[in-house]
Amino acid sequence: MEYIVLGAIDRATILTKNEIAEFLIEQMDGYGDDYIEISKCLDFALSNYPHQGGFVVLAKENDSIKGAVVVCKTGMEAFIPENVLVYFAVHRDYRGRGLGTALLKKTIKLVNGGISLHVHPKNPARELFEKVGFQYRSFEMRLQED
Repeated sequence: MEYIVLGAIDRATILTKNEIAEFLIEQMDGYGDDYIEISKCLDFALSNYPHQGGFVVLAKENDSIKGAVVVCKTGMEAFIPENVLVYFAVHRDYRGRGLGTALLKKTIKLVNGGISLHVHPKNPARELFEKVGFQYRSFEMRLQED
């Protein structure tokens, strides 16, 4: 397995962003977002603007994505974690083989500061996040204005 880290300096090509977005849509089993939302997040994570940024970690085998993590920087280190893990997916044929754990451990080594994430209580990935050390601090509440 080859692990690739993309950041602002790398300026991932449109083709790579499309490949990542399509992988996330296919592999997040209904717990993800649509193509436009994922693309906006990738633009933010791979941006070189000072108020944006983050990175993407890919696990590839034979030039095919088998796992992906997208982290965005919050810019708010004083009162919330400095990073938010926005997307995480492992190809369904590679689940249960340690790839998700390896991706999360590589991600944790790359960040400066804390990491937060939102996970649906029924999402099976929740157990993996807990296994590598993520803990519940609060429950998220949202008000969506139409």
